[in-house]
Amino acid sequence: MSGVPRDMARLFELTALGGDVFVADSPSVGRPRLFGGQVAGQALRAACRTADGRPPHSLHTYFIRPGAPEEPLRFEVARTRDGRSFSTRHVTASQGGKPILELIASFHEPEDGFDWQPPGPSGTPAPEGLPEPTLPGFFKHPIGFEIRVVNPPGEGEFPMPHPFWIRADRPVGDDPALHACLLAYLSDMGVVSSARAPGSPKRLVTAVTLDHAMWFHRPPRVDQWLLYSVEPVTNHGARGLARGTLHTADGTLVASIAQEALLRPATG
Repeated sequence: MSGVPRDMARLFELTALGGDVFVADSPSVGRPRLFGGQVAGQALRAACRTADGRPPHSLHTYFIRPGAPEEPLRFEVARTRDGRSFSTRHVTASQGGKPILELIASFHEPEDGFDWQPPGPSGTPAPEGLPEPTLPGFFKHPIGFEIRVVNPPGEGEFPMPHPFWIRADRPVGDDPALHACLLAYLSDMGVVSSARAPGSPKRLVTAVTLDHAMWFHRPPRVDQWLLYSVEPVTNHGARGLARGTLHTADGTLVASIAQEALLRPATG
Protein backbone atom coordinates (compact mmCIF):
# COMPACT_ATOMS: atom_id res chain seq x y z
CA MET A 1 0.00 0.00 0.00
CA SER A 2 3.02 2.30 -0.19
CA GLY A 3 2.34 5.54 -2.02
CA VAL A 4 -1.39 5.63 -1.24
CA PRO A 5 -2.49 9.09 -0.05
CA ARG A 6 -2.41 9.81 3.67
CA ASP A 7 -5.38 8.35 5.55
CA MET A 8 -6.69 6.76 2.34
CA ALA A 9 -4.49 3.70 2.76
CA ARG A 10 -6.25 2.41 5.86
CA LEU A 11 -9.65 2.80 4.21
CA PHE A 12 -8.77 0.00 1.80
CA GLU A 13 -6.70 -2.19 4.09
CA LEU A 14 -9.34 -4.86 4.54
CA THR A 15 -8.67 -7.70 6.96
CA ALA A 16 -9.80 -11.11 5.70
CA LEU A 17 -11.77 -13.13 8.25
CA GLY A 18 -12.18 -16.19 6.01
CA GLY A 19 -15.07 -17.29 3.84
CA ASP A 20 -15.02 -14.08 1.74
CA VAL A 21 -15.72 -11.94 4.80
CA PHE A 22 -13.65 -8.81 5.43
CA VAL A 23 -13.51 -6.07 8.02
CA ALA A 24 -12.28 -2.48 7.63
CA ASP A 25 -11.92 0.69 9.68
CA SER A 26 -14.34 3.59 9.36
CA PRO A 27 -12.45 6.70 10.53
CA SER A 28 -14.36 9.87 11.31
CA VAL A 29 -13.90 12.85 8.98
CA GLY A 30 -16.05 15.26 10.97
CA ARG A 31 -19.39 14.01 9.71
CA PRO A 32 -22.15 12.60 11.94
CA ARG A 33 -22.37 9.60 9.61
CA LEU A 34 -20.05 7.76 7.25
CA PHE A 35 -19.45 9.15 3.78
CA GLY A 36 -21.33 6.89 1.36
CA GLY A 37 -18.51 6.87 -1.18
CA GLN A 38 -16.20 5.44 1.46
CA VAL A 39 -18.46 2.46 2.17
CA ALA A 40 -19.10 1.87 -1.55
CA GLY A 41 -15.37 2.00 -2.33
CA GLN A 42 -14.55 -0.39 0.51
CA ALA A 43 -17.33 -2.76 -0.57
CA LEU A 44 -15.94 -2.74 -4.10
CA ARG A 45 -12.50 -3.46 -2.66
CA ALA A 46 -13.92 -6.51 -0.88
CA ALA A 47 -15.50 -7.69 -4.13
CA CYS A 48 -12.22 -7.15 -6.02
CA ARG A 49 -10.43 -9.34 -3.49
CA THR A 50 -12.53 -12.28 -4.73
CA ALA A 51 -12.55 -11.52 -8.49
CA ASP A 52 -9.15 -13.07 -9.38
CA GLY A 53 -7.82 -9.91 -11.01
CA ARG A 54 -10.76 -9.17 -13.30
CA PRO A 55 -11.43 -5.41 -13.38
CA PRO A 56 -14.89 -4.08 -12.44
CA HIS A 57 -16.99 -2.63 -15.23
CA SER A 58 -20.06 -1.61 -13.20
CA LEU A 59 -21.52 -1.40 -9.73
CA HIS A 60 -24.95 -0.72 -8.30
CA THR A 61 -25.28 0.32 -4.67
CA TYR A 62 -28.19 0.84 -2.28
CA PHE A 63 -27.65 2.83 0.92
CA ILE A 64 -29.88 1.24 3.54
CA ARG A 65 -28.88 2.82 6.83
CA PRO A 66 -26.46 5.58 7.84
CA GLY A 67 -23.07 4.29 8.90
CA ALA A 68 -21.44 5.20 12.21
CA PRO A 69 -17.90 6.64 12.20
CA GLU A 70 -15.26 4.79 14.23
CA GLU A 71 -17.27 1.53 14.21
CA PRO A 72 -15.71 -1.34 12.20
CA LEU A 73 -17.36 -2.27 8.92
CA ARG A 74 -17.98 -5.89 8.01
CA PHE A 75 -18.18 -6.88 4.33
CA GLU A 76 -19.65 -10.24 3.31
CA VAL A 77 -19.10 -11.16 -0.34
CA ALA A 78 -21.28 -13.63 -2.22
CA ARG A 79 -19.76 -15.09 -5.39
CA THR A 80 -22.92 -14.97 -7.49
CA ARG A 81 -21.32 -16.19 -10.73
CA ASP A 82 -17.99 -16.74 -12.45
CA GLY A 83 -18.27 -17.15 -16.21
CA ARG A 84 -15.75 -17.20 -19.04
CA SER A 85 -15.89 -13.41 -19.45
CA PHE A 86 -17.83 -12.02 -16.49
CA SER A 87 -17.95 -12.40 -12.71
CA THR A 88 -20.69 -11.07 -10.43
CA ARG A 89 -20.36 -10.30 -6.74
CA HIS A 90 -22.92 -9.26 -4.12
CA VAL A 91 -21.52 -7.45 -1.09
CA THR A 92 -23.34 -6.62 2.14
CA ALA A 93 -21.72 -4.02 4.37
CA SER A 94 -22.89 -4.06 7.99
CA GLN A 95 -22.27 -2.50 11.38
CA GLY A 96 -23.54 -3.90 14.66
CA GLY A 97 -25.12 -6.83 12.84
CA LYS A 98 -27.32 -4.58 10.66
CA PRO A 99 -26.76 -4.02 6.91
CA ILE A 100 -26.02 -0.44 5.92
CA LEU A 101 -25.21 -0.98 2.22
CA GLU A 102 -25.84 -3.53 -0.52
CA LEU A 103 -23.58 -3.54 -3.58
CA ILE A 104 -23.64 -5.64 -6.74
CA ALA A 105 -20.51 -5.42 -8.89
CA SER A 106 -19.77 -6.99 -12.25
CA PHE A 107 -16.26 -7.78 -13.50
CA HIS A 108 -15.25 -8.24 -17.14
CA GLU A 109 -12.23 -10.04 -18.51
CA PRO A 110 -10.50 -7.54 -20.88
CA GLU A 111 -11.20 -8.22 -24.54
CA ASP A 112 -10.88 -6.41 -27.88
CA GLY A 113 -13.70 -4.28 -29.30
CA PHE A 114 -14.59 -0.85 -30.68
CA ASP A 115 -13.18 2.20 -28.89
CA TRP A 116 -15.58 5.15 -29.31
CA GLN A 117 -16.97 8.01 -27.23
CA PRO A 118 -18.58 11.40 -27.89
CA PRO A 119 -16.22 14.36 -27.90
CA GLY A 120 -15.02 15.29 -24.43
CA PRO A 121 -15.83 18.59 -22.70
CA SER A 122 -14.44 21.69 -24.38
CA GLY A 123 -13.69 25.15 -23.07
CA THR A 124 -13.19 24.02 -19.45
CA PRO A 125 -10.33 25.83 -17.69
CA ALA A 126 -7.34 23.61 -16.92
CA PRO A 127 -6.98 22.70 -13.25
CA GLU A 128 -3.52 24.25 -12.97
CA GLY A 129 -5.01 27.70 -13.62
CA LEU A 130 -7.74 27.44 -11.00
CA PRO A 131 -7.29 28.52 -7.37
CA GLU A 132 -7.58 26.18 -4.41
CA PRO A 133 -11.05 27.04 -3.12
CA THR A 134 -12.54 27.00 0.34
CA LEU A 135 -14.74 23.98 -0.14
CA PRO A 136 -18.33 23.61 1.11
CA GLY A 137 -19.16 21.05 3.79
CA PHE A 138 -20.29 18.37 1.35
CA PHE A 139 -16.66 18.00 0.22
CA LYS A 140 -15.51 16.76 3.63
CA HIS A 141 -13.33 13.71 3.13
CA PRO A 142 -10.06 12.27 4.43
CA ILE A 143 -6.85 14.02 3.45
CA GLY A 144 -5.62 12.76 0.10
CA PHE A 145 -7.29 14.68 -2.76
CA GLU A 146 -6.75 17.98 -4.55
CA ILE A 147 -9.91 19.66 -5.85
CA ARG A 148 -10.36 22.63 -8.20
CA VAL A 149 -13.93 23.87 -8.67
CA VAL A 150 -14.50 25.24 -12.19
CA ASN A 151 -17.28 27.69 -11.22
CA PRO A 152 -16.93 28.71 -7.56
CA PRO A 153 -20.27 30.02 -6.23
CA GLY A 154 -20.70 33.72 -5.71
CA GLU A 155 -21.90 35.17 -2.42
CA GLY A 156 -25.47 34.05 -1.72
CA GLU A 157 -25.56 31.54 -4.58
CA PHE A 158 -26.56 27.96 -4.03
CA PRO A 159 -23.30 25.93 -3.96
CA MET A 160 -23.44 23.63 -6.99
CA PRO A 161 -20.03 21.93 -6.81
CA HIS A 162 -19.84 20.42 -10.29
CA PRO A 163 -17.91 20.44 -12.50
CA PHE A 164 -14.65 20.14 -10.62
CA TRP A 165 -11.20 18.73 -11.20
CA ILE A 166 -9.94 16.14 -8.73
CA ARG A 167 -6.89 13.94 -8.23
CA ALA A 168 -5.06 12.13 -5.47
CA ASP A 169 -2.42 14.40 -3.99
CA ARG A 170 0.39 11.87 -4.48
CA PRO A 171 1.05 8.75 -6.63
CA VAL A 172 -1.24 5.79 -5.89
CA GLY A 173 0.78 3.03 -7.54
CA ASP A 174 -0.27 0.73 -10.35
CA ASP A 175 -2.92 -1.51 -8.75
CA PRO A 176 -5.92 -1.04 -11.12
CA ALA A 177 -8.36 -2.37 -8.50
CA LEU A 178 -7.26 0.30 -6.02
CA HIS A 179 -7.70 3.03 -8.63
CA ALA A 180 -11.23 1.75 -9.35
CA CYS A 181 -12.08 1.72 -5.63
CA LEU A 182 -10.75 5.26 -5.16
CA LEU A 183 -12.78 6.37 -8.19
CA ALA A 184 -15.89 4.81 -6.62
CA TYR A 185 -15.04 6.70 -3.42
CA LEU A 186 -14.74 10.12 -5.03
CA SER A 187 -17.72 9.55 -7.34
CA ASP A 188 -20.06 10.29 -4.41
CA MET A 189 -18.62 13.76 -3.76
CA GLY A 190 -21.15 16.55 -4.08
CA VAL A 191 -23.66 14.52 -6.11
CA VAL A 192 -26.63 15.02 -3.77
CA SER A 193 -26.22 18.78 -4.07
CA SER A 194 -26.04 18.49 -7.85
CA ALA A 195 -29.19 16.33 -7.95
CA ARG A 196 -31.27 19.26 -6.74
CA ALA A 197 -33.45 21.08 -9.25
CA PRO A 198 -32.28 24.57 -10.26
CA GLY A 199 -34.12 27.11 -8.13
CA SER A 200 -35.14 24.56 -5.48
CA PRO A 201 -35.30 25.68 -1.82
CA LYS A 202 -31.90 25.93 -0.17
CA ARG A 203 -33.09 24.40 3.09
CA LEU A 204 -33.84 20.69 3.14
CA VAL A 205 -34.83 18.52 6.07
CA THR A 206 -33.19 15.49 4.42
CA ALA A 207 -30.59 15.30 1.64
CA VAL A 208 -29.05 11.82 1.40
CA THR A 209 -28.10 9.28 -1.25
CA LEU A 210 -30.56 6.46 -1.90
CA ASP A 211 -28.69 4.55 -4.59
CA HIS A 212 -25.64 4.98 -6.77
CA ALA A 213 -24.64 3.30 -10.03
CA MET A 214 -21.29 3.49 -11.78
CA TRP A 215 -19.83 2.24 -15.05
CA PHE A 216 -16.08 1.97 -15.59
CA HIS A 217 -15.46 2.53 -19.31
CA ARG A 218 -11.67 2.69 -19.31
CA PRO A 219 -9.01 2.04 -16.67
CA PRO A 220 -8.80 5.15 -14.46
CA ARG A 221 -5.83 6.77 -12.77
CA VAL A 222 -6.96 8.82 -9.80
CA ASP A 223 -3.51 10.36 -9.28
CA GLN A 224 -3.98 12.31 -12.52
CA TRP A 225 -6.51 15.12 -12.98
CA LEU A 226 -10.08 14.02 -13.67
CA LEU A 227 -12.95 16.36 -14.58
CA TYR A 228 -16.10 15.35 -12.70
CA SER A 229 -19.33 16.78 -14.12
CA VAL A 230 -22.80 16.04 -12.68
CA GLU A 231 -26.16 17.53 -13.66
CA PRO A 232 -29.71 17.07 -12.33
CA VAL A 233 -32.08 15.03 -14.49
CA THR A 234 -35.39 15.26 -12.61
CA ASN A 235 -36.90 16.00 -9.20
CA HIS A 236 -40.22 14.52 -8.12
CA GLY A 237 -41.81 13.13 -4.97
CA ALA A 238 -38.90 14.13 -2.70
CA ARG A 239 -36.44 12.28 -4.93
CA GLY A 240 -33.90 13.70 -7.34
CA LEU A 241 -31.87 11.96 -10.05
CA ALA A 242 -28.47 13.08 -11.28
CA ARG A 243 -26.14 11.79 -14.01
CA GLY A 244 -22.45 12.42 -14.31
CA THR A 245 -19.20 11.70 -16.15
CA LEU A 246 -15.50 11.56 -15.33
CA HIS A 247 -13.04 12.60 -18.05
CA THR A 248 -9.26 12.78 -18.14
CA ALA A 249 -7.52 16.07 -18.96
CA ASP A 250 -7.34 15.03 -22.64
CA GLY A 251 -11.10 14.37 -22.78
CA THR A 252 -11.10 10.58 -22.44
CA LEU A 253 -14.25 9.29 -20.76
CA VAL A 254 -13.27 6.90 -17.96
CA ALA A 255 -16.54 6.48 -16.05
CA SER A 256 -20.22 7.45 -15.83
CA ILE A 257 -22.48 7.60 -12.79
CA ALA A 258 -26.17 7.90 -11.92
CA GLN A 259 -27.46 8.65 -8.45
CA GLU A 260 -30.84 9.09 -6.83
CA ALA A 261 -31.12 11.22 -3.71
CA LEU A 262 -33.81 11.77 -1.10
CA LEU A 263 -34.50 15.53 -1.04
CA ARG A 264 -37.11 16.42 1.56
CA PRO A 265 -37.81 20.17 1.69
CA ALA A 266 -38.37 21.97 4.96
CA THR A 267 -41.99 22.84 5.74
CA GLY A 268 -43.27 25.99 7.33
